[in-house]
Amino acid sequence: MIDVFSKAQSAASFIRGKSSVQPAVGIILGSGLGNFATHVEGAVRIPYGDIPHFPQSTVVGHSGHLVLGHIGGVAVAVMQGRVHAYEGYDMNQVTFPTRVLGLLGCRTLVVTNAAGGIRSSLAQGSIVAISDHINLTGTNAALGPNEPRFSVVAGGGQRFFDMSDAYSLRLRTLAIEEAVRQEFLLTEGVYLAVLGPSFETPAEIRAFRTLGADLVGMSTVHEVIVARHMGLEVLGLSLVTNMAAGVPAFGRDTADQIDHEEVMEIGRRVEKQFTCLLTALVPQIVFRGSAESAKGAENKS
Repeated sequence: MIDVFSKAQSAASFIRGKSSVQPAVGIILGSGLGNFATHVEGAVRIPYGDIPHFPQSTVVGHSGHLVLGHIGGVAVAVMQGRVHAYEGYDMNQVTFPTRVLGLLGCRTLVVTNAAGGIRSSLAQGSIVAISDHINLTGTNAALGPNEPRFSVVAGGGQRFFDMSDAYSLRLRTLAIEEAVRQEFLLTEGVYLAVLGPSFETPAEIRAFRTLGADLVGMSTVHEVIVARHMGLEVLGLSLVTNMAAGVPAFGRDTADQIDHEEVMEIGRRVEKQFTCLLTALVPQIVFRGSAESAKGAENKS
């Protein structure tokens, strides 16, 4: 049986044969956000089905292409859609693309998703920077034998790895500052993950609010767990596409029923704002971090 590391190496090798781009930033696009990939310059599009061992998306709004190119002079690998455990994939398959992004050279991972809003002050169409997560999926993507060869950054690949700063404060700060420049409010929030595919009940949402959750969704956390195992820096962005069960939309007294088409529609509506934010952020993730590190080294000397 071929191990996951060897499969990931095979996939990465195939991708390198299709594009000379060596991505520094990996971006995973959630439901309704896939059109961001059309803004990648010099794009090479590879269907997931062509990549060895790569899982294929089956959900509407996840087109299933890996797009390599540049945004603001930064080499990127953009995933138009992801796979979920509720589609029948195991966690090794769900997180396999994240492993491949790390082996391709990505040292930063931007994960995005469509989420239900639990905090009543959140409006549909809000973009939220994830500050932390609660994993209620009942499993963990790092289960099984540890694979230290996935250490792509010094300190990565450990059996027991720290999750206290799973979502980078540096990257959240950059995102919030950029939102201010673009004249909209980017708040922070805690994302709670469930398996799905059913939306949550009102009683569950009340329980999640008690636990401290602001957002709820069916993805992201296992990608983040694997990214942190490898040593990648992570930025998480949630688009509030609907209010969770039993939570009235901002400015309303009653809650609406939830459906996937609404999720897609809100994604289309906020596409321009989301694209402007992420397009401006990508160069800052790489260049501001490098410049500030160099400046700090000069000050110490």
